[in-house]
Amino acid sequence: MDNAMTRYFDVVVVGGGAAGLAGALTLARARRSVLVLDSGSPRNAPAAHLHGYLGHDGASPADLLARGRAEVAGYGAEIRSGAAGTAIAADRLPGGGFLVRCGDASTVRAGRLLVATGLVDELPALPGLAARWGRDVLHCPYCHGWEVRDEPIAVLATGPMSVHQAQLWRQWSAHVTLLAHTWHPTDEDRELLAARGVEVVEGEVTGLTVAEDRLTGVTLAGGASAGCRALVVAPRFTARSGVLTGLGLPTTDLVREGQVIGTCVDSDPATGATALAGVWAAGNVTAPLEQLAGAAAQGVHAAVAINTDLVAAETLSALEAHRAGGRAV
Repeated sequence: MDNAMTRYFDVVVVGGGAAGLAGALTLARARRSVLVLDSGSPRNAPAAHLHGYLGHDGASPADLLARGRAEVAGYGAEIRSGAAGTAIAADRLPGGGFLVRCGDASTVRAGRLLVATGLVDELPALPGLAARWGRDVLHCPYCHGWEVRDEPIAVLATGPMSVHQAQLWRQWSAHVTLLAHTWHPTDEDRELLAARGVEVVEGEVTGLTVAEDRLTGVTLAGGASAGCRALVVAPRFTARSGVLTGLGLPTTDLVREGQVIGTCVDSDPATGATALAGVWAAGNVTAPLEQLAGAAAQGVHAAVAINTDLVAAETLSALEAHRAGGRAV
């Protein structure tokens, strides 16, 4: 219902991943009324394990989120999932705060918004590739490099960043190949790659070869093939920014090495504050290259900033009431 009876929360957190839950935990411990809207589509769902997250290395992503939800709920925060946890849009209310519309047609009011909706990895269009994403089709060496160390690794070249990827993955294996798929390295690039023992294989990749549910290589146009145990790709990082763009905050292009590799929402790197008063962002929606631990830290920083903002507003209100002869609140 779109009226005064719609439930009010100090903060509505849109997104139930590491950033959103870390922010919600901090706010709930600060005795704020908090609602977490979790659509249930975490970015790392295809991965079997987490890596590089201190204290949770090797844990299941689903188990980590379940523990996080339980901790957040233990401090009195509310968590909604499914359609009820899917934020469709948000509107700024004339008297301050926001009205958030959810997928089940319900609405909630929020004094402040923390948007931690993450991003979508848009993968290259190759048959069979998406099914192996997070298993042996990989992106981040800090997440998966150790698990494929010393194995033959192929990098699918789709832009200038592919050379950087090949050089980076060379840290984990001496057997790295750059596949000149839809982008071809310059002579200077080839010299840099050769210096590190990275072979360049020409030819557009047309498919993957798999044996006993394990990647063994790729096929190339013309019938040739190249062997590998891991295929490195460069997804396009597309921010899940519907709530923010609906409020009038557009996304910006994320550019690396002269190549647009995705979109993100601008926010203050220290606090997560966006250009919209009362709205903060944390995690991959604003920092696409951030890893899990960093996303969680951003959620905490944003939560502290939000609570500070609420305290300032409440103090001003109390002062006005005090001067008017009312009692302190």
